[in-house]
Amino acid sequence: MRRGIVSRFLPRPAASSERPQTRRESSPAARAGYCSLMASSGKMEGPSAPALRRDPYEVLSVSRDSSDQEIKSAYRKLALKYHPDKNASNPEASELFKEVAYSYSILSDPEKRRQYDTAGFEALENEGMDMEIDLSNLGTVNTMFAALFSKLGVPIKTTVSPTVLEEAMNGTVTVRPLPVGTSAMGKVEKQSAHFFGVTISEEQTHSGIVVRVTSVAQSKFKLLFFEQEVNGGYGLALQEDSQKTGKVTSAGMYFLHFQVYRMDSTVNALAMAKDPEAAFFKRLEGLQPCEVSTLKPGTHIFAVYGDNFFKPASYTIEAMCAKSYEDTTERLKEIEAKILEKRNDLRQFETEYRKALARFQEATTRYTQEKEAVDDMLRERDDIHSSFTTERTITSSLGAGSSSSRYPVEQNKTESPENGNIDGREKSTKKKWFNLNLNRSDRRA
Repeated sequence: MRRGIVSRFLPRPAASSERPQTRRESSPAARAGYCSLMASSGKMEGPSAPALRRDPYEVLSVSRDSSDQEIKSAYRKLALKYHPDKNASNPEASELFKEVAYSYSILSDPEKRRQYDTAGFEALENEGMDMEIDLSNLGTVNTMFAALFSKLGVPIKTTVSPTVLEEAMNGTVTVRPLPVGTSAMGKVEKQSAHFFGVTISEEQTHSGIVVRVTSVAQSKFKLLFFEQEVNGGYGLALQEDSQKTGKVTSAGMYFLHFQVYRMDSTVNALAMAKDPEAAFFKRLEGLQPCEVSTLKPGTHIFAVYGDNFFKPASYTIEAMCAKSYEDTTERLKEIEAKILEKRNDLRQFETEYRKALARFQEATTRYTQEKEAVDDMLRERDDIHSSFTTERTITSSLGAGSSSSRYPVEQNKTESPENGNIDGREKSTKKKWFNLNLNRSDRRA
């Protein structure tokens, strides 16, 4: 379950994480194209900080040890005070409103607050790249492109329409009763909400309450939880975005008297896009504790908000008492504990893995270098071996313009006096005329 107050008027930059397996990773080109689209349209309400950033604690007038509830209350008062709709003729109020929303976006997120407390704004520079937009402010063309980029895998987060939140704050919404143990089906228009009142008894409070919404049409929606305000209206306290689970989209809130966790599917998405291996190690980092784990007896207000880009969202909402699901509740408690333990194990394993990977890369680099060195030495050795040959001497002699060494040796043999070759050659070259004539006469006879 996610704090939704900031979504009332201005989207907040969310920390990112990996989407479920059903979600495709977005490409850098798709992200860049979406940012360009929103910037060129002048309707981007992303995570950009004010030009002059002040200490978020100073902006909200809270101390560094303030609780989440104190921060939320401070934000709520300032957001209502500086809301643009109430200060149309005061441009300064609009800037103050953005500053308040930006400050709350940091302090309302446990991870962002920890990062800011540790290293200030610099720790947040690489975070919050996922967009959150108010679809009610987009024209048809920009909405169409936003839907297209969402199909491509860009993690587009949307805010609840200010009109819906203002009507809830004023108490002018229609609330339909939803008894515990029953369900209701409906179809809600985009950027609109259907409100339900769930009345629980003392016994049901002790057992625990679960409210879930599903859509077999895989519509996008938000499950909202409102708190009763002093003026009789309803203020948004929690919101849960629908996620695709199997063949349906679903969202749920669990008030079971023990710490229940929600999976923020946008934690560190940008980091994972840069490092695919981080998708595994950061997968459980989006596990965030739900702010509310119990409900008091009485009537509590929930709403289903249509979050489709164009068409209405069809849904089924159910309210259940956990007493009928004791085994399931116990299993949920056990699996939550196991997942938390596994998250800690993965953090340690990631450190070990990174070190082992660095050693492996170092070893493979050395392997390549050693292989090249051995190949070079063996090649040089073969060249040295090939140098032991007469062919090289002959070739080099011919190249120098001298006669071959083979022929001088043979010439020496023919001219050697010891063999008597000189006299023999001279005798063989002298022609004897009488022998020639005699032979001819013999042939004729």
